[in-house]
Amino acid sequence: MKNIVIFGAPGSGKGTQSDKIIAEFGVAHISTGDVLRAEIKAGTELGKTAAGYINEGKLVPDSLIIDMLASTLDSKGKDISGVIFDGFPRTIAQAEALDEMLQQRGEKVNVVVGLEVPDEELIKRIIARGASSGRADDNEETAKKRLDTYYSQTLPLKDFYVKQGKYAQINGVGSIDDIYSNISKAISNC
Repeated sequence: MKNIVIFGAPGSGKGTQSDKIIAEFGVAHISTGDVLRAEIKAGTELGKTAAGYINEGKLVPDSLIIDMLASTLDSKGKDISGVIFDGFPRTIAQAEALDEMLQQRGEKVNVVVGLEVPDEELIKRIIARGASSGRADDNEETAKKRLDTYYSQTLPLKDFYVKQGKYAQINGVGSIDDIYSNISKAISNC
């Protein structure tokens, strides 16, 4: 199996490139947000526990998110060619928990696709996405706050994965197809 983490700041193109990775490599897509919403909607025990945290205005603990991801991964069966993790991990503690969960299944993260885009371009993309999609949170002020959070909480993961030799730095500026060509090579070579 090829297990891929797609990594980058808000607006770096993770969603766009994830779709292309799924199409070429046939990997399953696991989005933390989607998994959380599905567990809550299905009324599973994990979902009920998560809803309790959310209803109290608290963050869902990493251990609960990992349990949900493990359940989702297990539900995919053994015949999948891999998984792309979207929106997870976001912290080193989450990355360590993901490594442990995969290890228990005889798997590992094979490659971390790191989309690198300058801040000015990220903000421009987020604002353009907001104008076309109507997403109220895609404005300049919110974009800057989301980038601050990314730099303080998520960016340290880059060094974590560089030290493991799994980080593939991808220039996220250019045509979608040119960027994807570099991503495809990085995944094929892992």
